[in-house]
Amino acid sequence: MKLDLPDFRRWLAIGTGAGIQMGELDLSVAVVRVRPTGAQVLGATTIPRFRERRADDWGAEYAEFLKNLGASYLSATVLLPRRDLIVRQLALGGVANRDLGAAIQFQLDALHPYGEDEAAYSWCRLGRSGAVLIAILRREILERYTALFSEAGVKVAGFTFSAAAVHSGVRLLGTPPRGGFVALTECEGALEIYGESEAKPFFSAAFELPGHDAPALAAAELRLPAEAQPSPVSALLPAPQAAPAGYDSSRGALAYAAALASACPRLALPLNLLPPEHRVSASRAMLVPTAVLAFLLLAVLVALASITPVEDRKYLAALEREISRFEPQARKEATLKSSIDQTRARAKLLDGFRRRSKADLDVLSDLTKLLPPPAWVNSLEISRNSVVLSGQAEQAAPLLKLLDGAPQFQGSEFTVPLAHAGKYEVFRIRTQRKEVAK
Repeated sequence: MKLDLPDFRRWLAIGTGAGIQMGELDLSVAVVRVRPTGAQVLGATTIPRFRERRADDWGAEYAEFLKNLGASYLSATVLLPRRDLIVRQLALGGVANRDLGAAIQFQLDALHPYGEDEAAYSWCRLGRSGAVLIAILRREILERYTALFSEAGVKVAGFTFSAAAVHSGVRLLGTPPRGGFVALTECEGALEIYGESEAKPFFSAAFELPGHDAPALAAAELRLPAEAQPSPVSALLPAPQAAPAGYDSSRGALAYAAALASACPRLALPLNLLPPEHRVSASRAMLVPTAVLAFLLLAVLVALASITPVEDRKYLAALEREISRFEPQARKEATLKSSIDQTRARAKLLDGFRRRSKADLDVLSDLTKLLPPPAWVNSLEISRNSVVLSGQAEQAAPLLKLLDGAPQFQGSEFTVPLAHAGKYEVFRIRTQRKEVAK
């Protein structure tokens, strides 16, 4: 069975979100829980005259509102005042997605009256069409709003505007009317109009009240029939299945649309003017992938634990049989290795003795050549590290230098004072061997 796209999107509509609409005087707030079966308004409130109050004052009021709903973890989607924004629509049907950013950047200066570095903007493609929606805001205003909500302690996931939130809300749990429509909403002395048609997939404008000709102008812009009747925005958004007592869906329609976009951000237009470093994402829906993976891991562990130990015992028995089969050969190999090591050690020892004897004979040969006649030696002691020789010579003192000059000896010294026997000097010299036979 083929599943169409709206039905597929509906099954992904799961989450809870907070929406804030910034008016000229007040903040309208709504908290909504969304499920594939519908949406519920958990709470709604108005924070009056927020521009005239201290930010931490009305921020505490907002925090208390969320706390009473058990929704302090939520990050809000904020609708900026429509008068502060410039909304443009470009037809870039022949441009690939990877090239859209460069194409928009090329045309950006012609879309606003601000200086080169004075504009902040965000853009997104409208569905699969070639239309691209661009929202432009003066950077000074953006920084002021960012600082305001930061000072109030309000966690904000994004800054967008009313028409973008309505566009997403209309499609969240249903489909927009065929052929096009014009939707109206009034907010603190201003009339906002949003519309769609086959000729123009997105229309957004704001008029000062009274705006008797505004709906007709919007219909003409959208190429809709003159008899097309405008409808309130609240009639296009999914009707809440439950709401607090006294909740007015028409007055809180824009805050409700913002809350819908906040609850399901992946299904909303990705148009966000808030810089990424200031965005706060604290939706519990972000934990769903982790929870699913944890459940799958737990299922795997349970499946492994449920395997019968009979297979383990069979495997252990097979291992023991193989070990017993190769154990005699392993013992024989260990004995042979020990015998080889002993033979190698003996050969090394004998080789050392052989080298030592040769080295000692070399010492004796060198001493014979070094001692000039008529000097003679009557006692010679050769050890691994030194040689001690006693004898007589006409002059014994030069013997030390003579020995140290030989390649085998160093550090020669008399061990006893020189004595005289007739015309000869009696000496006893100890000299160190430079190379020790090993």
